[in-house]
Amino acid sequence: MSAITTSDTVPEPKKPAALDVFAVSQFRWLFFGNVAFFFAMQGQMLTRTLLAWELTGEATSLAYINLVVAVPLIFASVLGGAITDRVERRQLVIVGQTLITANEIFILTLLLLGKLEFWHMLCTAFVAGCAFPFIMPARMAITMKVVGPQRLQSAMGFQSGAMNLNRILGPAVMGLIVAQLSYEAAYYLSIALYSLAIACMFGVDRSRSDESGAEKKPLLADIALGFSYIRANRPVLICLLFGLLPMFLAMPFQNILVMLAEQAWNVGESGVGTLMATGGAGGVVGALWVVKRGDDAGRMKMMLGSTIGFGICLAIFVLTPVFMLALLPLLAANVFANASQTVNNAAIQLLVDDKMRGRMSSFMMLSFGLTPIGVFPMAIVADRFGAVSAILGASALLIAITIIFFLLSKTLRALDRSIDEATLATTA
Repeated sequence: MSAITTSDTVPEPKKPAALDVFAVSQFRWLFFGNVAFFFAMQGQMLTRTLLAWELTGEATSLAYINLVVAVPLIFASVLGGAITDRVERRQLVIVGQTLITANEIFILTLLLLGKLEFWHMLCTAFVAGCAFPFIMPARMAITMKVVGPQRLQSAMGFQSGAMNLNRILGPAVMGLIVAQLSYEAAYYLSIALYSLAIACMFGVDRSRSDESGAEKKPLLADIALGFSYIRANRPVLICLLFGLLPMFLAMPFQNILVMLAEQAWNVGESGVGTLMATGGAGGVVGALWVVKRGDDAGRMKMMLGSTIGFGICLAIFVLTPVFMLALLPLLAANVFANASQTVNNAAIQLLVDDKMRGRMSSFMMLSFGLTPIGVFPMAIVADRFGAVSAILGASALLIAITIIFFLLSKTLRALDRSIDEATLATTA
């Protein structure tokens, strides 16, 4: 027998490229459905705001529109996660998106008939707020099922990038349509996009967390089990708490940009628009950074470094006296904020059991619903000491608490090992 040469040896497996996730046909359907859905959702936020202002001429009406979406988002999140783990997830997404589409058709019909009143908008906004807590956990759970743990972070990075890009393009396109055409045209487009998102879901296989056919527990017992699961799985709890830090302490700065633009640079409404667009662009870059980095280990260091980087860049942003120069640290701050959030979300998805994925996703959504609470202390400080001082204080607090969290939490420092163990258990 001839000797085996080095050319006969098995080559090392090639490291998967970031774009490999698009080789999964189901992910392509899911991704482009997400793009259509979030483009319509972000665009209609502006359309509803403009329409509410035109109907009432009162600033409080804008607050009411946002409030009736946020309240059910908070209270229905836990329920939505538990139901996601009990039913077929694709069907749940389709039903939820159909409900939102029906909302848009209802408003459009009233517009065409000249019968639309503000209370109609409040009712439909409430219905949409009730639907989102069921759609989003199911989408997250389906993503994990479709791409697997090895490609999850890249998949979530692409989805996060698309969402942030839609933060810019959605309002820009809808605002242009309203200005050049009509509100009715904006609703026609949103209905078409929501319908496209529904159609894309039929390219994804049915997905259940439990295929065993075992008898289900009562719904309240499933919700209680979700809380027990968090208590028993410390890495999941630590990730949830760590992810809440920037969302609660510093991200509310976006809600006082109007005050900051006036007090720091006196740039008016156009300046606020520029700041918001810069933030969205930073979110896109942050998502692409996560995708480029790949799904390797080192998540804890990236979460920690990105969160601290967010705080530092946010402080530099508010201290920069020249408006155009201040856009650079604002861009960097949003890059770091999005990277930290994306890696944190991916870490949670990798740590949890599939049968609990919907409930854990709902707890992640709950943090977004609770974020507006952080606006109140920042707004109070801003009223008393100015927007610059409020954001600067929040940045310093975020950096300090993040460092203390890292030093005190052995679980956080061992996060990569916990993820590796959970991934091996999933693929075994």
